[in-house]
Amino acid sequence: MNTVFIAGHARLPAGMAAQNMYETLTITAEIDKKYGVIVTASCTLATVHGQEFVHNMLRGHSLQDGIEKPLEVVKNHYLGKAGNALMSALKDLYKHYEAYTTSRV
Repeated sequence: MNTVFIAGHARLPAGMAAQNMYETLTITAEIDKKYGVIVTASCTLATVHGQEFVHNMLRGHSLQDGIEKPLEVVKNHYLGKAGNALMSALKDLYKHYEAYTTSRV
């Protein structure tokens, strides 16, 4: 297999539909092992539309280039209540990606 599956988590703000189902927001990503490119991404937002939007924002970014560009995309294009939680979960996912890449050396 040429990919790895990594998850990142963050607390959701109160008053969100997804917060009624989950305490935390989770972003999962299937990442190419060689290039660090996000092949597919998902999250626990309440609507399929929101989940697809997050997938489209993150797909194609290489985590080998760092996390700044994907965070900027989320900040500039996701204007819902979960924006900060999405960015926190993405930072957590990146932390796990870094741990994975350093353990492979």
